[in-house]
Amino acid sequence: MTKSISFIIRIILLVALTASFVQFESFYKQREVILNMAYGLNTFLTASVLISIGHFILVKLYNSRNEHQVVRGNFVLGITRVATVGNVFFIIVSLMIAVGINPKDFITSMTIVAMAIAVIFREYITNMISGLIIMFSDQFSVGDRIKIGEYQGKIVDITLANLVVRDEDDDAVMIPNNLVFTATLVNKTSQKSNKIVVKFELPMDRAVPVEVLEEYFNPLFQHNSNLDHGQGFTVKIADLAKDYVKYKVEVSTISSSNRIHQQVQSKILNEVLQFKGTVS
Repeated sequence: MTKSISFIIRIILLVALTASFVQFESFYKQREVILNMAYGLNTFLTASVLISIGHFILVKLYNSRNEHQVVRGNFVLGITRVATVGNVFFIIVSLMIAVGINPKDFITSMTIVAMAIAVIFREYITNMISGLIIMFSDQFSVGDRIKIGEYQGKIVDITLANLVVRDEDDDAVMIPNNLVFTATLVNKTSQKSNKIVVKFELPMDRAVPVEVLEEYFNPLFQHNSNLDHGQGFTVKIADLAKDYVKYKVEVSTISSSNRIHQQVQSKILNEVLQFKGTVS
C-alpha cells in the first residue's frame, strides 16, 4: 500500500513538473539555478517511475509464469536490488544536473579517478557482482539452512555485500558473497527436508552398538512433540577412531524452524551427557 501511494505521488509530481516547463517557460529561462534543479528533479522522477514500472512488470510476469511451480524466489529479490541500485544511480545523476554539472562530461573527466576507485574498492565491487549472481541463481534462497566453511545456520537476507545467516546461537553472521564461490557450501534444505543430523562421540570404554543407543533414545523421541514420528529415527556409526567412536543421529522434525532444530539437538546432546554406557 505504501509503495502504491509513493508511486502515485511520483506520477503526480512528474506530470505537474513536466507541465510547468510549458506553462512557466519564461520563468525558468530567467532563473537558471531553478531550471537546473527542475531538470534534476525531472530526471529522477522519470527514471524512478520507469524503474518502478519495469520492476512491477517483471515481477508479475515471473510470478504468473511460475504460478504452479515451486520456485526459490531469488529472482524477485535480485530485481528489487537492481531497482534499488538504479534509483541510487539516478539520484546521483539528478544531483549533478541540479547543481549544473553535465554527467557525461563529469564521467569523461573522471575516467582515471574511476579506474583508481575501482582498484581500491575491487573487493566490494566483486562482492556486489557475486551478490547479484546469487540473487538470480536458484542454488539457495532466503529461509534455507546452509553450511559454508565454518559457518552454518538459516539465511535471513541476501544483500549486495553479504549473506546474513542466523546461526545456532541466534547470532546474525555476515558472510561475504565472494565466500560462496570460494568455499564448500552445503544447502541442507534444498530438498525441502526437515531432517537434522546430530553427531557426537563416545570414548571407546563407553562405546556401545547402535541398537543400544536406539533403545536409549527411544523414550526421548516418542514423547517429543517437535518430531515427525512417522519418519522415525536412526543411529549410525559415522567414524571409528583409536580412542573414540563417532555416532550420528538422524531424525525428522515437524518443521524446518531453526528454533525447533536447536531444541531437538540440545535434548539429544543432553541425553548423551547422561548416557552411562548401558540402558536401565
